[in-house]
This record gives sequence, structure tokens and C-alpha cells, in this order.
Amino acid sequence: MGLQEIRTRIHKAEDAAGRAPGSVTLVAVSKKQPNDRVEAILEQGHRCFGENRVQEAAGKWPDFRERFQGIDLHLIGPLQTNKARQAFELFQAIHSVDRPKLARTIARLAQEEGHCPDLFIQVNTGEEEQKAGILPAEADDFIKDCKGMDLPVKGLMCIPPVDEEASLHFALLAKIANRNGLEGLSMGMSGDFEKAIALGATHVRVGSAIFGERAY
Repeated sequence: MGLQEIRTRIHKAEDAAGRAPGSVTLVAVSKKQPNDRVEAILEQGHRCFGENRVQEAAGKWPDFRERFQGIDLHLIGPLQTNKARQAFELFQAIHSVDRPKLARTIARLAQEEGHCPDLFIQVNTGEEEQKAGILPAEADDFIKDCKGMDLPVKGLMCIPPVDEEASLHFALLAKIANRNGLEGLSMGMSGDFEKAIALGATHVRVGSAIFGERAY
């Protein structure tokens, strides 16, 4: 499909939703993609990328940063507390703040380092046992706690259950964000990002539709 087609579809979805052009950030999900594919997208001028693992990102992005200016790297996968310091060095945004212990660790590091990546709180909208994230009923309190620690919470993130209508989960996430005064909504992937944009997504995470199928 490719980068240009995805950009075009995002612009059309913004327009259809009555939103300003460029109000949606495309996070190109480069996890498990070979470097030549990632480089090809960088050569086309795209700069915002998403990685799932700190270690994989550490092996890939320092070299690219030496050659390409302005890379904006987002961690979209789970973050272990013992990898948090390394994440501070690599990422401009973390989309997977999903538990109190991690929030406290990030708050401590922010004090030590004097800076902090933009943060998105992951909400387990489907209340799935195997999935990370704060339960919807506990989200308001957790958001309040994070703000109380002076964390730069920009918004919320979700990954809807594969067998349910994604729009219901996007609408729920938007509702929680709205009542907590948060503007950022990281939601929508290759198969459903237009629905997410219609419901207010500010960041869509698209991988295979840009890069092709992943190389495992």
C-alpha cells in the first residue's frame, strides 16, 4: 500500500470528520521491520515512528538519528520498569503507561533527568485479562494520580479486542479522555484508523499497510 496512500487516506478521513488537515499524527510502526524498509520511509521524509521494544529500538535508531534529522520515536509496546531509563534516552513519547509502579518510576526518572517523554496512558477498554492497561473504571483515578506526580500526560491509548467493533472502544477512550481534559488519543491501526480518526484519534499507529508484512 505504501506511505503516500496512507497519508492520503488520513487526509480524507480528517476532512470527512470535519477536522483540520494535519491534526492526526501518523506513527509508522517499524517494529520487526528490516532496516532497508525503514530507511526507505525515512528517505520519503517521514519522521514519526513506533517501536514495541526498547532493545530493538536501541539497536536500530541511534544510527538512523546520525543520518536523519528530526526523528520522533514513540514507544507503543509494554515498558518494563528496569528499561524505563533507557526509554527516556530513546523515545520522545511513551504510549503504554499502564500501571502505578511504572508511573512512579517515570516520575522519579523525570526528576533525575530533568525531562520526560510525552506520556499516553494505556486503557484496557475491552477488560481483557491477557492485555495490559488500566481498567476503564479505574482510569479517572489513575489519570489524576499521574497528573499529581507532574507527569506530562498527553492522552490515552487503547488496543481494541480483535473480535469486537473497534468504534465502540474508540468512543469509550474518547469519552474518558474528554472528561479528564486530555486531548491526545492514540488509537487506530492499519485496519481501522479511519474509524479512529472519525472518533477523534490524534495518533494512528500503522505498520504493515506502510511497510508490507513483517519479517519475523
